[in-house]
Amino acid sequence: MLKDTLNNNENITPNSKEMEILKANFPQCFDSAGVFDIKLFEEFVKAKDINIKKEGYSLNFLGKSYARYLSNLDSETVIVPDESNKDNPSENIYIVGDNLDALQHLKHSYTGAIKCIYIDPPYNTGTDGFVYNDKFEFTVEELTKIIGIEDDEARRILNMQGKSTHSAWLTFMYPRLELARSLLSEDGVIFISIDDNEQANCKLLCDAVFGEGNLIGVISNINNPKGRSDDKYIATAHEYILVYAMNNDKIKWCGFEPNEEKILKRYNKIDSNGKKYREIDLRKTGENDLREDRPNLFYWFYYCKKTGDFYPDDSDYEKQGYIKIAPQREDGKEGNWRWGIETAKQKINYLVPKFMPARKVWGVMVKDYFEERAQVKPTSAWTFKNVNSERGTEEFISLGFDKRIFPKPKPVGTIARCITLSQFSENDIILDFFSGSATTAHAVMQLNIENNQKRKYILVQLDEPVKKGSEAEKAGYKTIDEIGRERIRRAAKKLATDYPDKAKNCDLGFKTYYLKQTDKQTLDKIKDFDPSLPLDAGDIIKAFGKDTILETWKIKDGYGFNTPVKKIDLKGYTAYLINDGIHGANLYILDEIFENQIMELVRKLEKAELVIDKVIEYGYALSYTANTSLRTNLKTLKNRNPIEVIIRY
Repeated sequence: MLKDTLNNNENITPNSKEMEILKANFPQCFDSAGVFDIKLFEEFVKAKDINIKKEGYSLNFLGKSYARYLSNLDSETVIVPDESNKDNPSENIYIVGDNLDALQHLKHSYTGAIKCIYIDPPYNTGTDGFVYNDKFEFTVEELTKIIGIEDDEARRILNMQGKSTHSAWLTFMYPRLELARSLLSEDGVIFISIDDNEQANCKLLCDAVFGEGNLIGVISNINNPKGRSDDKYIATAHEYILVYAMNNDKIKWCGFEPNEEKILKRYNKIDSNGKKYREIDLRKTGENDLREDRPNLFYWFYYCKKTGDFYPDDSDYEKQGYIKIAPQREDGKEGNWRWGIETAKQKINYLVPKFMPARKVWGVMVKDYFEERAQVKPTSAWTFKNVNSERGTEEFISLGFDKRIFPKPKPVGTIARCITLSQFSENDIILDFFSGSATTAHAVMQLNIENNQKRKYILVQLDEPVKKGSEAEKAGYKTIDEIGRERIRRAAKKLATDYPDKAKNCDLGFKTYYLKQTDKQTLDKIKDFDPSLPLDAGDIIKAFGKDTILETWKIKDGYGFNTPVKKIDLKGYTAYLINDGIHGANLYILDEIFENQIMELVRKLEKAELVIDKVIEYGYALSYTANTSLRTNLKTLKNRNPIEVIIRY
């Protein structure tokens, strides 16, 4: 199970993923020795409408090449299911372990499957406890060879462990964001809470990973309106939320409900029928807003103050007694309207001519009616009460916790707002791989109950020990993940009490999985195992257990955590079937199998009592004789194509 991973990881380089993509899509740009010809590639993609950038800048930092290398590796941990999972129907997942390992596992089953990611990574304040602790398994010589750097740079990278520098933080975040991006669906969005210590670096890093064009916005989240009293010069009242799309052209974006007090205040005008509205400038602002950029969106409005006559017209003429209004930019140049002229004619009753005293020009405003507004576009400053840090503490206390057990948990409102902005479909998944106190799970469950939806979550939290002598330790918690999981249980119980009818149809549970490293003794046996020698692998099998092997392979083979496993009886032998009756079904052979049992498998396959695509066998478990018989018989099946047998170590 791990030997194959160890062998594959030995051949990984920082650009392995990119080169695989290029080979698959541009094979003509590689010579017979497999060398990539970048000049040929440039000529191949060059066209009249494609500009190839010759100059620019990029984010560089100590450890960048190493971070890229990490994002290409597979985890060398195994996935151990909690005993309580056996009869647990929940489809929510809680993973205990390093989030880099978790993301490396998740990429096999959840690539393109996550609708929304929210993370609250360490801010690297110098006092928040962040130090770079990813394990270095290499010597200077090994690192120089693997990622192609000089000895001096390799030493400096290895010396980053235990440091809290900007380079250390970026090296820590880069592979995690690279892997996170691969998990997002085409219309997926990621929200990242961060403060000033790394906000600038985080944005540059996200530009590099997600692309500048996929920036949705940067939100100033006013989470401490009074400001931090211990700041030296300016009392910080906010943090940031960076928002990036997987693909800006595919994103499905929702707004907020307009009935909130903060939003309702914006609708401060009333028409003659008593309806509330606000005025929005009809001018197009932002990129490509010059007249020549979109000529079809440039025309004039004509307004007569004396008669009230007001209409759009694309004829450039002067009419006595009329004011001629053009979409004028702040710099005085002619711009564009947001609506085409036909739309303006159809909705003329929504338009109002207005003189702008500050700019000394006439403009056109749109009446945006509250009653007609299903959703309101969020602003870049959130001043809502439920994003306040104090609210997060209050919510934590309301679940029966001492506030000192987990200082400053994120408010449910902050994460719920982020999730709300992503337009969800049935069974979409939210991922949080810096789970902390598990506010994300609380927010998902609450939104599901309030809106009768079925979002799922995957949470990841390192089993980081609580501080010695802390209130958490006094309360009986050994690690942070224990606090998070207890918070989910208590939140679920409270929601079930507060919404007894709605809670019946809501998934308020979760399944737990642990990412475990292999001990050195077992690892040495794995590395030294020789399939050609007499079978002596009992210790290796016992070290993992069948449930762990199955869970790890389920994820590796793309089935996800919630695909059921069916036991297949072969004359007293138990094989394990995943995706029963569906294209892509695998049968797993995890124990020594005998001739009569192999023939029973053959019979079931030939009679179509069992439909599978592949057989995966655990190489340590089968003798040479059994392995040969299994392969031979599955090659010569009657009434159907041969079945591939894959051996894993």
